[in-house]
Amino acid sequence: MANDFAVFLGEMIRRPTEVVALAPSSAAVARKMTEGLEDIDGPIVEIGPGTGSFTRAILARGVAPERITLMETNERFCEELARKFPGVNVLNRPAQEIDKLGLTDIGAVISGVPVLARPKIQREVVGTALKVMRSDGFITQITYSPTPPIAEDMRAELGITCRRRGMVWNNLPPARVFEFRRVNH
Repeated sequence: MANDFAVFLGEMIRRPTEVVALAPSSAAVARKMTEGLEDIDGPIVEIGPGTGSFTRAILARGVAPERITLMETNERFCEELARKFPGVNVLNRPAQEIDKLGLTDIGAVISGVPVLARPKIQREVVGTALKVMRSDGFITQITYSPTPPIAEDMRAELGITCRRRGMVWNNLPPARVFEFRRVNH
């Protein structure tokens, strides 16, 4: 864990536009983000995994490494993720390319990608993910805002519902986790 923070801090200093969090997500947030993964079918894609806090929690829920694909744009994070999580598919690609991975019937997308108040990113990331997800699949999203990171009008445009999974105080800063599913689920 100390090494995770060192890698995180180094990349935050080297690439401040890529690393936008203040610190790696806590284990408490990771547990909230990954709730229910042990009960779903299909591939699981994590976008913006950073140093792997959520990846560790996905594996702790009993998900087989070969079902997990990580999409990360930071090359150094990709190297660390591949080293720490053998058997997990680590790709140095942006989340917007989720539909180009050859995966179908994705059961869940776990997102550490900041989408709050960024409609273009919401369309490109969430909208694209929905194209390759199972009809009963879900997206979990971390945010530091008290409101859902995807506004009601954008949820209507994307055809998704929003459920607040909860607030996690044991994180820097405290975080909220939201779940998004297709309206017709």
